[in-house]
Amino acid sequence: MANLNSTSAIATVDALTQAYASGERNFSGINLATANLQGVSLKGADLSYGDLSGADLSQASLRGADLSYADLRGSNLASADLRGAMLIGTNLQEATLTAANLKDADYDPEETRFPLGFDPTQAGMRSDR
Repeated sequence: MANLNSTSAIATVDALTQAYASGERNFSGINLATANLQGVSLKGADLSYGDLSGADLSQASLRGADLSYADLRGSNLASADLRGAMLIGTNLQEATLTAANLKDADYDPEETRFPLGFDPTQAGMRSDR
């Protein structure tokens, strides 16, 4: 049986990818600020309330991931796959979203924070309000 507090034990990218590979999906509250997660596959993972500020998530597969209330300020999400992701209350200020696929990702127009000039409707995102 998985340890319910295992997120606190995950402090490195290697630990995260190993836990994911072994079937774990709950990483709520994880702190991997400034981590290099380029190209990582975390499809369907729960990263809600996590700190991924300044992280390199370029070309990452985050399809269907729950990033609700996560801190992604200044992160690099260039060419990341975020289709169907939950971005409710997520802080994406100063994040790089160039060529990121955000089709059908859910966001809250009152709580989700985007980079200046970013249009979630044009990106194909869905408002939850």
